[in-house]
Amino acid sequence: MASERTFSSKQSYLHGVSDVPLLSVTVGDLLEETANKYPETDALVVSYQDVRWNYRELNRQADKMAAGLIALGLDLGDRVGVWAPNMAEWVVLQFATAKAGLILVNVNPAYRLSELEFALNQTGVKALITVPNFKTSDYLAMLSELMPELLDSKPGMLKAKKGPSLRWVITLGEDTSKGTVRYCDVMAGATDDARQRVHSLSADLQFDDPVNIQFTSGTTGLPKAAALTHHNIVNNAYFTGLQMRLSDRDRMCIPVPMYHCFGTVLGTLCCVAHGATMVFASAGFDAEATIQAVETERCTALHGVPTMFIAELDSPGFARRNLSSLRTGIIAGAPCPAELMKRIMHEMHMTEITIAYGMTETSPVSTRTSTTDPVVRRVETVGRVLPHIEIKVVDTDGHITPRGTSGELLTRGYCVMPKYWNDAEKTTAAIDETRWIASGDIAVVDDEGYFQIVGRFKDMLIRGGENIFPREIEDFLYTHPAVEQVEVIGAPDEKYGEEVCAWIKLREGHKATADDIRSFCEGKIAHFKIPRYVRFVDSFPMTITGKVQKFIMREQMTKELAKP
Repeated sequence: MASERTFSSKQSYLHGVSDVPLLSVTVGDLLEETANKYPETDALVVSYQDVRWNYRELNRQADKMAAGLIALGLDLGDRVGVWAPNMAEWVVLQFATAKAGLILVNVNPAYRLSELEFALNQTGVKALITVPNFKTSDYLAMLSELMPELLDSKPGMLKAKKGPSLRWVITLGEDTSKGTVRYCDVMAGATDDARQRVHSLSADLQFDDPVNIQFTSGTTGLPKAAALTHHNIVNNAYFTGLQMRLSDRDRMCIPVPMYHCFGTVLGTLCCVAHGATMVFASAGFDAEATIQAVETERCTALHGVPTMFIAELDSPGFARRNLSSLRTGIIAGAPCPAELMKRIMHEMHMTEITIAYGMTETSPVSTRTSTTDPVVRRVETVGRVLPHIEIKVVDTDGHITPRGTSGELLTRGYCVMPKYWNDAEKTTAAIDETRWIASGDIAVVDDEGYFQIVGRFKDMLIRGGENIFPREIEDFLYTHPAVEQVEVIGAPDEKYGEEVCAWIKLREGHKATADDIRSFCEGKIAHFKIPRYVRFVDSFPMTITGKVQKFIMREQMTKELAKP
């Protein structure tokens, strides 16, 4: 099992030494091997869709869909986008695209027109798979607005000015719409030739090939497309599962979204790597449905960001539920308060709950607490470095700091993405010539190798597990005709950890209210980026060199919100 080798120098450098070798398989091969080993074990349970498949059936579904996609004319390396909430088809597509040699592009269901347009064109998506609608979002209407050519196109022959690479729009469900083809019809269209092509691809695919593109917010105002390989995510999922002591006897409830690494790597792929069962309670997070599924399916593991666990603990039906089957899970995406961790361990029976830290670009986990760590370690730290990964903490000159001294956390190893898709400049800026990637987080590591994250170099804020960079929102708000200057910060919030706060200076002669600003954002940027707090100001706190002092703004908002 994994162990850390410590040298007397006591530098802030650690290498996760392990006698367990890295896996050398693709995502598709991993499912194939698990299906052969555990054919009758429950693989996927989706309560709200009445889906209950064993691993043999899940593998059959993935093979059939892979052949269906190939039969459409998609080629090795083509990008296939999924713009949908959690559902059985999402899981099938994760493995079907991998088997077909296609690259899955995860599109946030909260994306609106400008964000969708960028995501499709940055990655050159050739086929987009989407639900017709979800909650208040009408996805086909948005697509038709962005690409009016869709309504006059035959399926597979779309040529849109604002989406030049997109040819296919595939809908999930029974609804049909002009220019689209249904998911079930794509699967039914699998030919013998396409099946043979998929089979032959398994010998050609390399584990270093990209298989998944995840979007992470960027400080330039546009998201960055992190390209992850089979090797990246298979091994991160495998070693994460080892840390949790997962096996084919475990059943994991996955309320976190599939468009994020938390769902696709630490959730589904982690289960497949160890033969565990994946359980989805609802399309979008629903606290009551989640704890009901845990009870009904006798789940042993549960994932979530802190706000999800808070909602579950405070849900009306919580006291009636028998959650004694729970043992482990992962809290990640935002700092977990000590009192919350204690409640989870005691009231939810999750005595082996763990904390994970990392970023999308590291596939995503680089440090992790273990199931046997003392409670204080699971409350106050983000654990130790995972096997086969290196971490160092450096000062502003790039020199490794002594243990106990804070600095920026950098990561190197199999988990580091090869690149940002179609963006060599950002890739070079992120990953240095020796393959270290900087996190932007300020960390400190103690003599036993446990890391604490004590701050962030940049101004990113985290709202309920969503990483939000102010620049992205600022750039959008600058398009409002009344806005002369805007600065976005994170304001403290009990439920979400942080909320978006915008300080705005209006143009002379213009007027606007906070509701006007929020209405301007509706439908154009994701809901979690819309400012909850809007303050109109005449000036901003500045340094003598003319730089805005956001830390003073945050201090003022913290004091203001703390007032009774």
